[in-house]
Amino acid sequence: MTTKTTTWKDAPTRTINVDGTPFAYRELGTGSGVPVVFLHHLMAVLDDWDPRVIDGFAAHHRVIAFDNRGVGATGSSVPPTIEQMGTDAIAFIRAMGLDKVDLLGFSLGGGVAQMVALQAPELVRRMILAGTGPRGGGGIDKMGTIVGGAYIKALLTRSDARNFLFFPRDAEGKRAAAAYFSRLKERTHDRDKGISIQARIAQIKAIRHAGLSEPDDLSVLTMPAFVANGDHDLMVDSAHSADMARRLPNATLKIYPNSGHGGIFQHHQTFVPDALQFLAAE
Repeated sequence: MTTKTTTWKDAPTRTINVDGTPFAYRELGTGSGVPVVFLHHLMAVLDDWDPRVIDGFAAHHRVIAFDNRGVGATGSSVPPTIEQMGTDAIAFIRAMGLDKVDLLGFSLGGGVAQMVALQAPELVRRMILAGTGPRGGGGIDKMGTIVGGAYIKALLTRSDARNFLFFPRDAEGKRAAAAYFSRLKERTHDRDKGISIQARIAQIKAIRHAGLSEPDDLSVLTMPAFVANGDHDLMVDSAHSADMARRLPNATLKIYPNSGHGGIFQHHQTFVPDALQFLAAE
């Protein structure tokens, strides 16, 4: 079923029962083909998706974004590994009655997308992996330290930590950050529940566990992949994205200039057409 809603700021929040747990989700778009399922970042809920990215995809595709287990308005608690997060995402996708999807995973969501593809490759037609890297990537286990430092700066400056984590601290980056946060405020009603302390801690533990794990054999993931990042990502070094693209047998890599972890938001006017072209390719 496709909704008539045309913009992210007005898409109603719905729930679906997944093995006894209510999962919160929103959907919009007009496409009748394979839907695009969005998997969001560390400490994010539905309201943290950039409306320009969601609306850009929804102009051509059915788009579904959801809170995974224990996140936002979804029940239960966040599991301790990204493997289980992938299992939960698969359960949600199947509960929605879908047997084939495209995935867009950003940051932690990119790790979850890889787990979905590894556990249920028949579900995934194409995947977009943004601001993310492979399991076992060097330095990814230090994510907690990087995030912690950004949160201290945010507290001292009474600002959002993503100012320091997602965008360069030059004039261009600060303008991009201000525009991004302004867009996040466009939705004024039916907003999602905030991320819980349990969810924050469990997600950081899961990322650290992934960073210390043995690398996955990405050569088995033969579906087309579009790997995107900024050229100076503090959270997931851009070199990890390049390494992941090399190990995926059917991957395209795009590094956006003068940008960081949030490069796809800073450069949404370029990223959205790039991603749509990738999804439309034969």
